[in-house]
Amino acid sequence: MGQLTDAVLSNATAAEIAAAPLPEEYFAAHLRVEDATMFEGVVDKDVRKSLRLGHVPMPELAPDEVLVAVMASAVNYNTVWSAMFEPMSSFRYLKGLARQGGWAKRHDQPFHVVGSDCAGVIVRTGSGVRRWEIGQHVVVSPAYVDDQEPTTHADGMLGGDQKAWGFETNFGALAEFTVVRATQLIPKPTHLTWEEAASVPLCAGTAYRMLVSERGANMKQGDVVLVWGAAGGLGGYAVQYVRNGGGIPVAVVGSERKAEAMRRLGCEVILNRTEIGITDEIADDPKQVIRAGVRLGEMINEQVGRAPDIVFEHIGRPTFGISVFVAQRGGTVVTCGSSAGYQHSFDNRYLWMRLKRIIGSHIANLQEYWDAHRLFELGHIVPTMSAVYPLTDVAAACRLVQANQQIGKIAVRCLAPRAGLGVTNPELRERIGEDRLNPWRGLTTGSDGAEFGGQRDDPA
Repeated sequence: MGQLTDAVLSNATAAEIAAAPLPEEYFAAHLRVEDATMFEGVVDKDVRKSLRLGHVPMPELAPDEVLVAVMASAVNYNTVWSAMFEPMSSFRYLKGLARQGGWAKRHDQPFHVVGSDCAGVIVRTGSGVRRWEIGQHVVVSPAYVDDQEPTTHADGMLGGDQKAWGFETNFGALAEFTVVRATQLIPKPTHLTWEEAASVPLCAGTAYRMLVSERGANMKQGDVVLVWGAAGGLGGYAVQYVRNGGGIPVAVVGSERKAEAMRRLGCEVILNRTEIGITDEIADDPKQVIRAGVRLGEMINEQVGRAPDIVFEHIGRPTFGISVFVAQRGGTVVTCGSSAGYQHSFDNRYLWMRLKRIIGSHIANLQEYWDAHRLFELGHIVPTMSAVYPLTDVAAACRLVQANQQIGKIAVRCLAPRAGLGVTNPELRERIGEDRLNPWRGLTTGSDGAEFGGQRDDPA
């Protein structure tokens, strides 16, 4: 490792970190532009074949940016999309960003460093950065916004130049270093380890905006909230927000192992997706969609006494028509993605005649991220991390997410030499409790069926 990395790992002072020379290149998980067509005509777009590991050049820092030494990152589905080159090659996003000119040109490279979650240490600041200093421990919001765009000051997510960092921009977080704008920074929760903190930003912020924010469903105490994919990264945070806010989460999962994950979060109403009769095929058959919606509505009504006030959607094509049907009269369907298909079909009569709403939601603005992280500092919401992989095994971790075999979030150690580091407030951690902080640790298993106990480390 280089002098800068050694300084960070030895908890050197800010002056010592600043004095350590920047490396000319760094180790990163990345895609190569020459691979962008490798999956054409291929059914199984195995991301282990497209994600590469190796060194890439260190980019120059813009005045409004910081360079972060990445202690840990995490896998999100947008990295799976990038590695499958779907719905289009991410290199098209990078070329579009580069057309802005100036510093944006740096993003158009023959490689794309991916990753949209980060916990780490600031090692350099641009000349225009005022509120952040070298040596600070931070997590990173994936909302990459233009602070000179007027709309950004009303809501950063409405800005025309808003992008998902590490997905629509280069120099992402599955690497030893990452480049981010100062407007993406949030103080790292002091009681969390590097890998726990890295499993929080993207999914926790997205779920917060969808459910709690006035720009989302604006959930009230007592609301019944149907959460699809409840044992995933997004769903695990959604269930916690609903419980913390006085609502009633109804979790939909696909296996008993995932039902157990829900029970560990204190969720009492758990439905198995197979019992509802949902398959990819029924999305094109309106009658089957209605039948599945009726079955689901009866199951929910039997357990909680009424239809959902809010449906938390991110599955997409197989579930969206059912979501519109099953929501309460006057209820809300809030969606942030379509991991199983983004061409949706639904019976519009159940939307307009029953006065329901569909709300599109994307990531979260900086204030929403800060509000969400306050709940972590209070111990009201906890990470949904279930396993830790080293950066050298990131392709295998992404494959688990691609195959929907994971529970919650899979964290990735980047510069952190082992799991369990980064806690600067052990008293708060002890007060919250290890079991409370890690309800899902060890629940993700590998393809060989061996349970990693929450950590898969290098033999050394």
